[in-house]
Amino acid sequence: MPITFDNSYARLPERFFALTPPTPVKAPRLVKLNRPLAAELGLDADWLESPEGVAMLAGNAIAAGSTPISTAYAGHQFGNFVPQLGDGRAILLGEVLDRAGSRRDIQLKGAGRTRYSRGGDGRAALGPVMREYLVSEAMAALGIPTTRSLAFVLTGEHVLRDEPLPGAILTRVAASHIRIGTFQFFATRQDAEALRQLADHAIARHYPAAAEAANPHLALFEAVIAAQAELVVRWLLVGFIHGVMNTDNMSIAGETIDYGPCAFLDAYDPATVFSSIDAGGRYAYGNQPSIALWNLTRLAEAMLPLLGADTDAAVEAAQSALAAFAPRYRAAYDAGIARKLGLAVVEEADVTLGVEFLELLGRHGSDFTLTFRQLSRLHAGQADTAPLRTALGDDPTLDDWLERWRARSAGTAPGAMLAVNPAYIPRNHRIEAAIVAAQERDDFAPFEELHAVLANPFEERPEFAAYENPPEPHERVRATFCGT
Repeated sequence: MPITFDNSYARLPERFFALTPPTPVKAPRLVKLNRPLAAELGLDADWLESPEGVAMLAGNAIAAGSTPISTAYAGHQFGNFVPQLGDGRAILLGEVLDRAGSRRDIQLKGAGRTRYSRGGDGRAALGPVMREYLVSEAMAALGIPTTRSLAFVLTGEHVLRDEPLPGAILTRVAASHIRIGTFQFFATRQDAEALRQLADHAIARHYPAAAEAANPHLALFEAVIAAQAELVVRWLLVGFIHGVMNTDNMSIAGETIDYGPCAFLDAYDPATVFSSIDAGGRYAYGNQPSIALWNLTRLAEAMLPLLGADTDAAVEAAQSALAAFAPRYRAAYDAGIARKLGLAVVEEADVTLGVEFLELLGRHGSDFTLTFRQLSRLHAGQADTAPLRTALGDDPTLDDWLERWRARSAGTAPGAMLAVNPAYIPRNHRIEAAIVAAQERDDFAPFEELHAVLANPFEERPEFAAYENPPEPHERVRATFCGT
């Protein structure tokens, strides 16, 4: 059998999802198959590239053992609660056990209308599909927990957004698609039985150690808090801006999910926003830790019936668990910045050293990724400080900072910083250029080259040196879009 499905979520009660066969498309054409990921999943890449495999990836055929469903969830969108959202353009084909024995969802995005489409067309345009493929795979290469991209196909049809655009379908792989909003869906309906079933399913799937705790559901909540704190730190350390941190876009598995108007920092500024729908800057780069805590507080509210013997006990348990977020986040962030500065052990003065360096970047509008890479080269033995001085505007405080930094980082291995500060990130202007080439000329060569660069973000290659550079003024991307 080409794929061996084992669909645990589809064995939950029917109110968790809707059976949803994909809607066939006119002329499916496979553009990209992630063969290494297929191997990791134990899938036959040759079969996936065959007409039968492409038909499945396009939603034109249902593979044996697949139970296509769209899942139900609610969510706070920009702070406003919507009691029913659900998969409006995504269809979960089923689950597989990968070669490591981990359970992974296989989902089609853009495969047609579902019960939860709320008037939408259920389709995806090529641009957002390419963006998610490139960014999610770049995040994986950077070592950040993320959903993955297995393939994308052109549909041979157009979708209507502001203008007709080529349609596409992404095959996404995830540890699961259980969201904070999934818990909210059942909590707002006061469906205590479903809430408990969902929590038990999440424990068995993601946090089995919680089952051994005195209060397994509280242990689940504490594990989700820890995973989200670590995840947001990892975002900040590479300059990633999710762009739409609604509670329905936050996975309880601790993976980055739903790459809509996401982007990476160029010039360092904590107030940076790219998302065209985030006019108030709610999900700005520097706000992401506080928004993560806000979202986790909404999860606490949803899980309250599971957290204690009575309401008072549950509230006390939730507050105690949430209080652990800030120190966990702070410790992980300080340790991460120390690693970026080549400091093996964090001392109190190192926090100041990191803050001062970020202030230098912000004062001069320096590129976040490139400036850390230039500092890494100094640490690795490059003598020329000119590139760093230029990036930091010949700041008069730099010499003093460098002297203190060199004293602290002297004992660290020369390549340590190069191993944590990437040379290459999915820069916004590069993604946009690849999308334009594909949409306007059916030219996927820029996509393929960018994907190849991002697959090894820490390894400098002379032929790709230009990919390190921030955009020129005329190349800057000032807004990114959700795609729906």
